[in-house]
Amino acid sequence: MKKTILLILFFLSIGAFAQQQTVSYSISPTTFEESTAITITVNGSSINEATWGVTGNALYLWAWAFDLDDTTQKGTPLNGSWTASDEASKFTYNPGPDTYTKTITPTAYYNTTSIGKIGFLIKAKDGTGDKKSQDILAEVGSFQVTLTSPSQNSSTIITSGASLNITATNTAGNASYNLKSNGASINTNPATANYSYNHTNITSNQNYELEVTQGSTTLVKKFTVIVNPGAVSGTMLSGLLDGINYNTTDATKATLVLDAPLKDFIYVAGSFNNWQPTNAYSMTKDPTSGKFWLELTGLTSGVNYTYQYWVGETTPIANSPALVKTADPYSTLVLSPYDDGGIPTASYPNMPVYPVGQEREVTVLQTGQAPYAWSTATTNFVKPEKEKLVVYELLVRDFDAGRNYQSIIDRIDYFKNLKINAIELLPVMEFEGNESWGYNTSFHMALDKFYGSSSKLKEMIDVCHQNGIAVILDVALNHAFGRNPMVRMWMNDPEGDGWGSPTVESPYFNTEAKHSYNVGEDFNHQLPGTQNYVKRVIKQWIQEYKIDGFRWDLTKGFTQNCPSSVAGGQDNCTNAYQQDRVDVLKMYADYSWSLDPTHYIIFEHLGGNTEEQQWANYKIAENPSKGIMMWGKMTDNYNELSMGYPGNISGMTSSSRGFTANRLMGYAESHDEERLMYKNLQYGNSANPAHNVKTLDIALSRMSAIGAVSLLVPGPKMIWHFGELGWDTSIFSCNNGTVNTPSDAISGDCKLDTKPQPQWTNNWLANNSRNKIYTDWAKMISLKTTEPVFIGTATINNSSSLSQTIKITNTALASTQLKDVLVLANFDVTSSAVSTGFPYTGTWYNLMDNSTINVTNTSAPISVEAGGFRIYGNKVANLAIANYEGETGIFLYPNPASNYFTLNTDTTKVQIFSMAGKLVKSFDASHSKDTPFVISDLSKGLYIVKALNENNEIQVMKFMKK
Repeated sequence: MKKTILLILFFLSIGAFAQQQTVSYSISPTTFEESTAITITVNGSSINEATWGVTGNALYLWAWAFDLDDTTQKGTPLNGSWTASDEASKFTYNPGPDTYTKTITPTAYYNTTSIGKIGFLIKAKDGTGDKKSQDILAEVGSFQVTLTSPSQNSSTIITSGASLNITATNTAGNASYNLKSNGASINTNPATANYSYNHTNITSNQNYELEVTQGSTTLVKKFTVIVNPGAVSGTMLSGLLDGINYNTTDATKATLVLDAPLKDFIYVAGSFNNWQPTNAYSMTKDPTSGKFWLELTGLTSGVNYTYQYWVGETTPIANSPALVKTADPYSTLVLSPYDDGGIPTASYPNMPVYPVGQEREVTVLQTGQAPYAWSTATTNFVKPEKEKLVVYELLVRDFDAGRNYQSIIDRIDYFKNLKINAIELLPVMEFEGNESWGYNTSFHMALDKFYGSSSKLKEMIDVCHQNGIAVILDVALNHAFGRNPMVRMWMNDPEGDGWGSPTVESPYFNTEAKHSYNVGEDFNHQLPGTQNYVKRVIKQWIQEYKIDGFRWDLTKGFTQNCPSSVAGGQDNCTNAYQQDRVDVLKMYADYSWSLDPTHYIIFEHLGGNTEEQQWANYKIAENPSKGIMMWGKMTDNYNELSMGYPGNISGMTSSSRGFTANRLMGYAESHDEERLMYKNLQYGNSANPAHNVKTLDIALSRMSAIGAVSLLVPGPKMIWHFGELGWDTSIFSCNNGTVNTPSDAISGDCKLDTKPQPQWTNNWLANNSRNKIYTDWAKMISLKTTEPVFIGTATINNSSSLSQTIKITNTALASTQLKDVLVLANFDVTSSAVSTGFPYTGTWYNLMDNSTINVTNTSAPISVEAGGFRIYGNKVANLAIANYEGETGIFLYPNPASNYFTLNTDTTKVQIFSMAGKLVKSFDASHSKDTPFVISDLSKGLYIVKALNENNEIQVMKFMKK
């Protein structure tokens, strides 16, 4: 499968990949100019439409084009998207002969000129799951050249002193041939249509270019010869690691190490040898470890060098290439000919340039790099306790229109004011393409450049630490995608295009996925090579980037016990307890903790809690307490409540899962699930016209209650970005504005499409209904992260109900402290009396506003409005109040403030004074609680706010304008 053209193939659904079909086709006329109308005819009998889910004979052309002597794509063909082909690219079905035809004129269809070669394939409208044919290439022009021996773009391995026979033919009469090797002409023939030359006594690597000229047109055919240098054995210095080893005392040197079992020789080709390696760049093989190594010398400090490995095998197995040119699997920065052109300069200024004339990814090497100057906030950072974590999950691409790390830095007040204490980034390791969620990882140690540079990510992490926010990375170490060097070095490549799937010789990957949730190529985590690689990945991000934790994606895939042929079915096996999976993931956890004893480890397992208990309870008695946090999906349960239907949320507690400590990272929303608000508006309870959940403001008004019954439950919790603003855009929203679902066979699944930015463009923080969710959740999170009661235990009724009562207690606290909390919520569409069960009578405090109630009957129900909630505590939340201005019942939030502040009470007048007592701004009309007061026009500094309520009571507060 040619990744040079299918840049969007990372948009793949969970599941096994189908094998691409080889179709029978013809192009008429067989030779054509770029302005000639051509007809592509596909033999319908060579396509099994059913395997692609095609109905109504709806097949489409997916096209690309190249220059005469370049492999860079050009033009803008009428393709549409991979999940939804444009109707202009649809084939016409001819039932009589059972053929598909498509007539195009290359210049018009590809919207470009000077086309040297066109490429295309046939696909279903939604190509997800490899529902496509093989790649098809055709040269443009009546003058064409065929390199008969060796093959075009081939690499032939020979012994030193051997010969190479070169033959070619051309159309349209005689042409002039000029054969160049390593840039110098070695043979010419001014007039022939059948070229032949035997290059003898070849002792060094040769890069050939056969230039064939007819009239004003010159075509170039390229190929190479690699001389097998023979076995070169030499002892490698101790302490060297796979990948780049920089010399700490001499910036002119660096040593490369590559572990390549079963390979016979390796050259290093790079900008330091003009991509023409001599024997001096043949790697030495260590007799003990079997690893290849090479010390580079003469390097200049601070210069960006690029390189690849040329990995050779003299007797490869069938369909496996003899030579693979690949970047370093342990790269920390790679350049890509496919993706780099789409990276904005604003996101990555001064990005290294991909070397002209090379193919596929190259590794960047730079000696003399100055280490990042971390602030003491990072070097002395104390991670929030696991029990108090409130994680904000975000996709950099969709968080802000800037789509980069600087956008996160610029919005730091947004996170700080929300009071979250951790940010979790969807994968940022080098992934295929740019518009991605990042799970199609190809280089796990390299930072993808689309969001910014290494220094910018470090700055973002540092800024987060300065604001008390931990940074967690989502890592996809269950699999790798086709550009990964460890896939390509041991690949099955019957098409000979340099891409393929792992062979039986692979020291890293399975040839068949051993679980039922596979995407990409499945790592075998029982192999020592894989385990070493995973540990290096862990070490890179912890030590180089000061990452505080990992969320491990798809941990069900870390087993070897569930091939497709397993008795009882692969899915049943994958979801059952697997001891090898438990053991290997504990080993990875132990390694992480050996580097950082407080490192967060989160598994996305979503199983039946048997394996989860093994991990959640693992080493919790140690100091510091360990235990792996488990992702706890509760989306469906909470969505039932938000829509106005009975729901059971008892599974939100760690104890309900059999965890000894609070290690369940429960959530109502995540990147994988449909938005609660979207379903509220689509399917909400509309039985009461006065409280119709399908109405936007009504639906939004219910989301504060969702926060109350989720965020406050003891144990780590998570928010998916903009749930705190009631984001109601479906996760299946497409780039063209439509909404699809996975079951939409025609338009496909747009789940991974880039999403709009209404939260900023429409200033949602100034919208009362949305701001209330943000403000309420911020207060709840402040309670969660500061009050010790919320590291206690919770009791939730194990039954479906519209009324929810949650009892939270911490028996370790004294009765003079806030030690008991009662959360009540009514998710009905009418007011309802909610059961209470106060632990004792007396004065209780509403922790959202510190108003009081006198409890004389502990079991007396309390009336709660539709979609409303109450949070009662036995004492005032003094610690949480310290996070807000003042210690009275009226709070100003956020503080410091940038563009607005809110007050948690109704007001008739709000005045703002300078510290010198001068009135600088006044809001004279009545405003309801949580109304945003805009202050963007004020200068930075400290101000005094005087608020009056309807009883003419006055509250005076200070706030800082940032």
